Parts: sequence; C-alpha cells; structure tokens
Amino acid sequence: MLPLSTRLISLTGALFLAAGTAGFAQSASAWNNRQCAVVLTYDDAIDADLDHVVPALDSVRLRGTFYLIGSSPVVARRLPEWRRAAQRGHELGNHALMHPCDGSLPGRGFVTPDNDLSKYTVSRAVSEVRANNVLLNAIDGKTARTFAYPCGDLTIGGVKFYDQLRTDFVAARGVRAGLQPAAQVDLTDINSYMINGQSGDYLINLVKQAQQSHTLLVFLFHGVGGGHALNVDLQAHRQLLRYLRAHEKEIWVAPMVEVAEKIRAAQAAAPAQRQP
Repeated sequence: MLPLSTRLISLTGALFLAAGTAGFAQSASAWNNRQCAVVLTYDDAIDADLDHVVPALDSVRLRGTFYLIGSSPVVARRLPEWRRAAQRGHELGNHALMHPCDGSLPGRGFVTPDNDLSKYTVSRAVSEVRANNVLLNAIDGKTARTFAYPCGDLTIGGVKFYDQLRTDFVAARGVRAGLQPAAQVDLTDINSYMINGQSGDYLINLVKQAQQSHTLLVFLFHGVGGGHALNVDLQAHRQLLRYLRAHEKEIWVAPMVEVAEKIRAAQAAAPAQRQP
C-alpha cells in the first residue's frame, strides 16, 4: 500500500482535476460548445457604428451589441437603420437615456451639470434607463437586452443603482478588463477590454488567450475608423473580424444578450450538477 502522504497527494490532485474538468464543462456549455465566447460591443450610438461597423460585421456574418444612448441625435436621425441592424441579429443595448457620468471623479471635466451622475438620485437614474428601454423596444420590438454602465460608473452615493434594474435586463457590462470562465462571470458587471488605438495583432492575441483559457472575452469599442476620441483603426478591426470568422468552429461570437443568457443558465445548472 502507498504511504498516507502519497495517497493524500494523489487524492488532492484528483480533486483539482475534477474541479477543473467541471469548470471547463460548464464553460464549454456556456460557450455554445466552443473553446470560448467573444462579444463585440460598441458604445454611444455614433455614425461610425452604422457607416463602418454594421457593414463590416454583416460582411463576415458576425453579430454585435450596440449600446445606444437614447438622446443621441444619431438614434433619432438614423432610426430606420438601427431597426434594420436589429432585424439582422445585432443587439441594441441600453446605454442610458442621457449617458450620465460621475463628475466628481478625477478626469471628468467633460461631464456637464445636467448629466452628472453624482447629482442624480437613484430613482432618476433608474427611470431614465427604463425610459430608454421603452425607446429601444419601439425600435426593435424586443424586451430582452443588456445594459452598459455609462463611463463604467456603478454607484450613486455609494448605492448600486443597477440593483433596482436587475429584472429589467439579462445582464450589465462594465469596463474592468479581464478574462473569466463562465462560473466567475458577474452578470451585474461583466468584464470588458476597452480598445483605443491597439493593433489588429493585439486584438487577435486577446482572442487567442480566451481560446487557451476557455473564457469570456468582451471587446468595448467606441469609434471604428473615426468618429470618437476613443478609436480603433478600420484595418485593425477588420483583422479581428477576419480571424473570428476563420475560427468560427472554435470561437462563439454572439451579442451580449445571447451570451449572458447562456452564462446565466450554466451558472444556475452548476449547483444542481454538484448534487449527489
């Protein structure tokens, strides 16, 4: 018989292997039986979304999530185009009605007094987000969608305003960078990588890391080929889309709402799977 210490080491190793296998199985289920999931998100409802991004995604048959600010003139002026984008499978996500940000934080000189989240009440923030949902429903006819925190700000006076919106959305996207397996994803504050000037090789390398670690990767774009102070070159964006298309059998690319629904189902099933 093996010494007790050797048996304990073997048992510990087997337990770690089982936990790892269970975690991989859970993520594989959440990632639609692929290596990883990639979500392409685009913030602020700008002309570049419709001029550059939607045609680029459609050309390689990929779908993304566009987080719309309800008060954006680009929403009002180009509403039929947003509706057509939704009809082709892109998600129209909620980026609040007025895009309020916390003006009390450092580097927030761009925040106007009218749209200063630090001067909002929680009820005002919640009401404006819900009003934007009404607008988005009028555009796409859908009720299931996700939310993106303007400027990544989560709280008003220390209170997480999204807590009152949990039943209004499938999930909410934040701005903290990170790759996570399905079990570790916080559906109230999903990690994302904000892109500003990085190369196509950098974007593809992030995807490769997600493939190797079997995790969720969310890209956060603003301008694509211009139109915003935060921007990515058209060629770099095109390189990323081509890589994703070429590896569609290994990478699940879908709108945030679809990926979040899969994660929610996988997380709900995990405790049941651990029952004897």
